Amino acid sequence: MEQGMNLTPPTRIAGLAMAPWLGVAADRVRRVVERLPVPPPSFVLARVLDRVLLPRLPADARTVLSGRTVEVSVSDLGLRVRLQLGPDGFRVAPSRSETALRIVAPANSYLRLLRGEDDADRLFFERALVLEGDTEMGLVLKNTLDAIGPLWR
Repeated sequence: MEQGMNLTPPTRIAGLAMAPWLGVAADRVRRVVERLPVPPPSFVLARVLDRVLLPRLPADARTVLSGRTVEVSVSDLGLRVRLQLGPDGFRVAPSRSETALRIVAPANSYLRLLRGEDDADRLFFERALVLEGDTEMGLVLKNTLDAIGPLWR
């Protein structure tokens, strides 16, 4: 057995129950994903947001978000993306840029938000969603997304 190996692997990932052997495999995959560079998944999410969110994003929200780095972490998958909103849409945030807002949640919480099945306030108070950094920016983002409605059904 490997030294330092987690003997109690997760029994749930992305909100789904797993067999114990699958939990070990998922834990190993998460450890690999955590080591991957940030730009590739950030680029993919930026392109998706350009198509899904950008056309519906009001001018006042664009002003608040413009040029500021938002980091989104999917805690149970070990995935992390860093984005900025520029004049031509979303882009990968430079690695040297300071993070203005960090959002951390498990995959299932993000899916519930995207589908409109749950409210960010509820997830925040249940501690399923964590916001760190610029509170005003977080509120603008939350209120904008609430006003737009579900991004995915």
